[in-house]
Amino acid sequence: MKKISTFTLGDMVIEYFQTPESVEWVIVPKQLGKEIILPSKKKYDSLVQVKLVGDDYPKGFCAGSTMRNSQTVKKLHFFDQIVLTSSSKKEIRTLLTDESENRFIHHVIWKKGANVLETFVSFENHSDKTQKLEMLASFSLNNLSPFYETNPVGNLELIRYQSKWSFEGRRVSQLIEELQLEPSWKPSGVGLEKFGQIGSMPVRGWFPYAAIHDKQKNVTWSVCIAQPGSWQIEAYRLDEDLCISGGLADRDYGHWLKEVKPRNSFISPTAYITVAQGDEEQTSQRLTECLEESLKAKQHQCEENLAIQFNEFCTSWGRPTEASIIENLASLKNRNIDYYVIDAGWYANEHGWEKSHGDWKINQDQFPNGLDPVLEAIKRNSMIPGIWFEIETVGNESVASTFFEHLLARDGVPLTTGSRRFWNMTDPWVKDYLQVRVIDFLKEYEIGYLKIDYNDNFGIGFDGEASFGEESRRQLESTQNFIREIQKQLPDLVIENCSSGGHRLEYSMMQLTDLSSFSDAHEAECIPIIAANLHHLMLPRQSLVWAVIRKHDSLQRLYYSMASTFLGRICLSGDINELSSSQWNVIDECLAFYEECKPLIKHGKTKVFAAELLSYRYPNGSQIVYRFYENKALIVIHSFDQYEIELPLEIKHILKMCGVDEQNIQLEKTSNKCRLSFPNTFMGCALLVDMY
Repeated sequence: MKKISTFTLGDMVIEYFQTPESVEWVIVPKQLGKEIILPSKKKYDSLVQVKLVGDDYPKGFCAGSTMRNSQTVKKLHFFDQIVLTSSSKKEIRTLLTDESENRFIHHVIWKKGANVLETFVSFENHSDKTQKLEMLASFSLNNLSPFYETNPVGNLELIRYQSKWSFEGRRVSQLIEELQLEPSWKPSGVGLEKFGQIGSMPVRGWFPYAAIHDKQKNVTWSVCIAQPGSWQIEAYRLDEDLCISGGLADRDYGHWLKEVKPRNSFISPTAYITVAQGDEEQTSQRLTECLEESLKAKQHQCEENLAIQFNEFCTSWGRPTEASIIENLASLKNRNIDYYVIDAGWYANEHGWEKSHGDWKINQDQFPNGLDPVLEAIKRNSMIPGIWFEIETVGNESVASTFFEHLLARDGVPLTTGSRRFWNMTDPWVKDYLQVRVIDFLKEYEIGYLKIDYNDNFGIGFDGEASFGEESRRQLESTQNFIREIQKQLPDLVIENCSSGGHRLEYSMMQLTDLSSFSDAHEAECIPIIAANLHHLMLPRQSLVWAVIRKHDSLQRLYYSMASTFLGRICLSGDINELSSSQWNVIDECLAFYEECKPLIKHGKTKVFAAELLSYRYPNGSQIVYRFYENKALIVIHSFDQYEIELPLEIKHILKMCGVDEQNIQLEKTSNKCRLSFPNTFMGCALLVDMY
């Protein structure tokens, strides 16, 4: 292979190589730039992975499984490389062409000072015929690992995160040999591990994220896809190098086919890539840095201060009333709560909150005087009023659910899942309807906080002019454009991204909104586990963690719940009108402690110490989460069934404790070591410490 170019971008180095078939690249930590040894191989890959209708499918007994290395890819040739440099960023464009004069442009963008690369591929049709894309990857990494002629057995591992409702972010690490990702005796049969998600909940099953860790060199490559709908990631091996690619779910997997007319183009979703010497926990947090930029652009002062929220959903369970809200406000008075969110059900009819949404008319029985008195009461208590909408769907007992010509349909029948139907978000009539029922409503009532929920999945797609997958992509693009329209008309509005908890915790939605619901595990004992998992996949300052307080909660349970919220943002709910003074004392103590921890939550880096759990519902052992910033650390400790815990890292001084003395937890500090003894199971506490 012939080297084309080398670029140093921050602490990363990229090298491009021209192969007999296409162009490959490697990304390595800067300090290992001179140690690159390309794997010895006979089969080549490409940094652009694409398939057009009419292409031959690839060899390797893989038709129906993967479209990588199609006939088009095999015939791509290097055309040019262009570098665009400004005061704030550098962009590398690698141009490839095929026999039909189609142009494939591989983009890499590095913003100065960043530890992350943005990458995507644009396809330009320079032929005189309509071209049909059936696969176009956003990224493709090859030559993994680029430090050996022959990859050592047991050295490379694939790391990803599973997701299920209320069990988000379970880490899965597997050696590539366990996945049959090692070459056969000759490079003829493809090894493939393909995973992803189909439909409108991008974090259902898996997060759109993967990492490859080289254990001998202690180097990790981490990548995520910013895509709000169907996506795929493929770990692929035919010869000595491991390859990994991903982007939109292809025609085989996601029913996607895209027509591109002459002199038109199509751009893949963005992927984010980083590499560093260190473990996957470190590199995953490098990726989350790119979420900071969008938050800085919004500049909501309350979000900069990590506002504390009360959401009444787990208080009223979908039946808020004027009386219940006034009662809640009396209980919350003078407690430094910043947002009061009226959740689902303010519009509900006799069929309940899940079947009646979409008409968005205030329930007169629950709010006989309308919303004005409760909103004014919220503001008098120095809180920002918030409200819940599920914009994209309608309940099947609403009037809106009968507007069939404006709803998604499959095979001519309104697409219905459970009690929900789906607006056609590309329909101008729907946009006008939602302008009046949502945006104008928010303006009229001067709402400062919007919770956008989404509680089902439209699946493989629906009727339209294009393929199921392309119609799905356009639908979700229109949804995001509508959110942008809300922000344009209401620039001071704070927006929460929620989808039955964590089903939309992907980068494009998190970049678009201010904060996200971390999970629907409202009162589950696995809350601190999920909250810690998500430190690898999102910014804690955007992670809204439930603390649902019940009147029967012991003080021990209160500390367990409240300590969990120190792993993100506090979202208080529950029986707040029926708590004793001793219960409120615990909550007030935790709220005060949280105020002192905000800089670490906002700016810090995380290290989690926990044994691998088999069950999230019945967890065992313990979990210790360090959040470091400058010379301090917030240490959040949860003991599930472990009575003695020695903190794994040395500390200099304990500055403040929360829930230690109050629960009779014995803390022994000798020199720089610290040991805690817990009198019971399922206990939580926190320390604010000087590390050195």
